[in-house]
Amino acid sequence: MAFNIDNKDDKKESIIIIKNLDKHFGRVKAVNNVSLEIKTGQVVVIIGPSGSGKSTLLRCINYLETPSGGDIWVDGIHLTRKSKDINTVRREVGMVFQQFNLFPHLTVLENIILAQTVVRQRSQNEAVEMARKQLARVGIPEKANVYPEQLSGGQQQRVAIARALAMNPKVMLFDEPTSALDPEMIKEVLEVMLNLAKEGMTMVVVTHEMGFAKNAADRIIFMDGGSVIEDTIPSELFTDPKHSRTKMFLSKIL
Repeated sequence: MAFNIDNKDDKKESIIIIKNLDKHFGRVKAVNNVSLEIKTGQVVVIIGPSGSGKSTLLRCINYLETPSGGDIWVDGIHLTRKSKDINTVRREVGMVFQQFNLFPHLTVLENIILAQTVVRQRSQNEAVEMARKQLARVGIPEKANVYPEQLSGGQQQRVAIARALAMNPKVMLFDEPTSALDPEMIKEVLEVMLNLAKEGMTMVVVTHEMGFAKNAADRIIFMDGGSVIEDTIPSELFTDPKHSRTKMFLSKIL
């Protein structure tokens, strides 16, 4: 069952606003004049061929990549190269990468506690309580005291999601979170993400998992050549794509 856009979304405020965004790497235009808005509670899935600018766009939202031009607002804060509010925004925007980026010498619990105590300045007891709560949320509460190397790839990615959720973010960004996983481990991660979507978490997800896109997305954005080619609801994109490039892409993957 898809959570598609309805009239209620029109009343929600945009938590992310992007206007005329450019990101160049030398002569390569990775992101080319992209404008879009994402409302609170929406699940937006970005699809497209490799090199289309999907991940770069995502990384620009919290300034892991510095835009070459254009403007980005996150939760009302206008980000710029000189902005003092970038760290404030990063505290409110959780990000899950292709690789899990867990500290191998720390237990699962310690991995989740660390940022809470440093960035959120929570007490040790508060951080532990939150970590255990989020581990239960992603379905692996029994793994609190093991080390990352003792976990499967899917479990490590769920720890990474729990770590991001423990910071109480207003937005979650996912950059191809299942691409490094074996096929049998993908489902467990997607189920966690699907539950987050059902709970109303604002999510922007770059993925090749079309099943997730169909089942969880309010909107699907198709990118190619650094530009947004289509921005619509799943039922329209998959059954009646408007652009020939979208049709070609879908014909190869569906």
